[in-house]
Amino acid sequence: MKRKLKLAVWKFSSCDGCQLALLDCEEVLPALADAVNIAYFPEMSKAAAKGRYDISLVEGSITTPEALERIRRIRKISALLITIGACAAAGGIQALRNLVDTGELAAATYPEPGVFDLLDTATPISDHVRVDIELFGCPINKEQLIGVIAAILQGRRPDVPGFSVCLECKTKGNVCLIVTRGTLCLGPVTRAGCGALCPDHGRGCYGCFGPSDSVNSEAMVRLLDRLAMPKAEIMRTFRTFNAAAPDFRRLSETYEKEIDSGQSTGPR
Repeated sequence: MKRKLKLAVWKFSSCDGCQLALLDCEEVLPALADAVNIAYFPEMSKAAAKGRYDISLVEGSITTPEALERIRRIRKISALLITIGACAAAGGIQALRNLVDTGELAAATYPEPGVFDLLDTATPISDHVRVDIELFGCPINKEQLIGVIAAILQGRRPDVPGFSVCLECKTKGNVCLIVTRGTLCLGPVTRAGCGALCPDHGRGCYGCFGPSDSVNSEAMVRLLDRLAMPKAEIMRTFRTFNAAAPDFRRLSETYEKEIDSGQSTGPR
């Protein structure tokens, strides 16, 4: 009999949404359980088998010294380490605190901020250990996650798209919201994986899946500038789920500088 792969699911600073996306795969979980030994998954079961693990799924960002030590231990006992979701891949919504002084933020939030032992920044897993596969999204696409696990079980390389949401829109026949309606949409610079969910319903992309592999920042700035929208609105749109992702941070900082200087971000 072929040995089942041992799978572990770990949580760091996050909302648990990506773990819940896995639990939401009721239709395939029985088949997955036949092929994989879910050895550690506190969100699902109290049962816990010690590593070494063939696959570790990691949700959440690194925000404390204890978390930093724990992710290093997890890396040592994991053959494959897969980050799941925006928090693990880019720091997540909590990485917004990277833009301000953490001490001041803690003092404004907690009555006794000294109780908390925080790092100065919230950072993605890849800043600290080697990551084998990154899955993006807030939350992840559960079909994409199951597809990656299936590929590993079949001994083939997982296919994780790096192209932009615009290609998904074109494939589905959606009209371009920027061109036809002047709607703020981050589709040209956002990684595919959601199936163009928001544009499907006439709403601009919010960048849930983070930057695509080939972000043309200058072209995006020129395109958004032609919409003549308030720069503060555009800046805030880049500062959501993937605010600390390098490409999104650079784009938001472009608008922040222009807001401070009162200058145009590009030709009109």
